[in-house]
Amino acid sequence: MSKDKPAANIIPSADQLRMSILSKEMAEMDKQDKQRAKREEELRAFTQKFLTEQVTDDERELIQKLVMNAAANNKFEALVYSFPSDLCTDSGRAINNRLPHWPDTLQGKAKELYDRYISIAKPQGFKLKATIINFPKGMPGDVGFFLNWAPDEA
Repeated sequence: MSKDKPAANIIPSADQLRMSILSKEMAEMDKQDKQRAKREEELRAFTQKFLTEQVTDDERELIQKLVMNAAANNKFEALVYSFPSDLCTDSGRAINNRLPHWPDTLQGKAKELYDRYISIAKPQGFKLKATIINFPKGMPGDVGFFLNWAPDEA
């Protein structure tokens, strides 16, 4: 027998190449599944807090900072809060269609922030606009609350 191996043994077989590719694809799918599960768990935790807890002092402070930073940059509007449209009772349809009853679809922290706007910010001349800020796969994604202090147009 020859001491040198035949050239065919140096190159992996077609089956070995297919198995290698399949193994890599399976590892990638597993990685994506773990990432998806992590995102879903984070969304569940966010949803639980959003629907059951009150707006924190830190969140109110952040909103104030966003407004002050926008004003310092000569802006008259700031995105002060966002949340998934699925957390509205109609999945954001009223907001997306600018229906007058959109505040009635709010829940949890969004409802609390809207109520605070009505009792505190609106009497001070602020305006609040709710709008869908992204459309993943063509569907309403997140709702954005924009606080506005522009002068009224004549």
